[in-house]
Amino acid sequence: MTDSVVSLPRALRSELKEPLGPIFTDAERLLESAGSPLVAVGDVVTYHLESVGVTPDVALVDGLTKRDTVSPKIRDAVSDDAKHVPVENPAGVLTHDLLSALVEAIVAPEATVLVVEGEEDLAALPAVLAVPEGGSVVYGQPDEGMVLVQVTSAVKEQVTDLLSQMDGDTERLFSLVDDGRNS
Repeated sequence: MTDSVVSLPRALRSELKEPLGPIFTDAERLLESAGSPLVAVGDVVTYHLESVGVTPDVALVDGLTKRDTVSPKIRDAVSDDAKHVPVENPAGVLTHDLLSALVEAIVAPEATVLVVEGEEDLAALPAVLAVPEGGSVVYGQPDEGMVLVQVTSAVKEQVTDLLSQMDGDTERLFSLVDDGRNS
């Protein structure tokens, strides 16, 4: 049984369709503006970054894109050199397993791939809080491209507001990602 911390309420779904940053279709152009650490959320995003020779500091993959299995070409692009960590995270929720692994991966000295059993889509939000200011989170915007979130205090506030509207134990969520609000 997975330890769900928060879940996505239906009312919040439309708000999450708005990108948190500019959309890129060219990975090299995106990387010109990206900071470190770099977190990639999604198989296709990770594929595009790896295809131009960049291994994200943290990548979250679930073997799916738009609910379909990714091609072997995309699946095989995920770095073999990175540490692979399995995590459970059903669709529409954020689990303790995913949140704690995400935070550990961001501070780890080696590149880490979180291999998600379930779905990683919502992980971009806690990633923004867990990444230090100046870092970047990249996630896919279906049928449009890759969204580059340059982590700033303003973006952290925006994401904190979104996450505070989730159903469940938001206080636990914020303590798990330790977004630096108290430091």
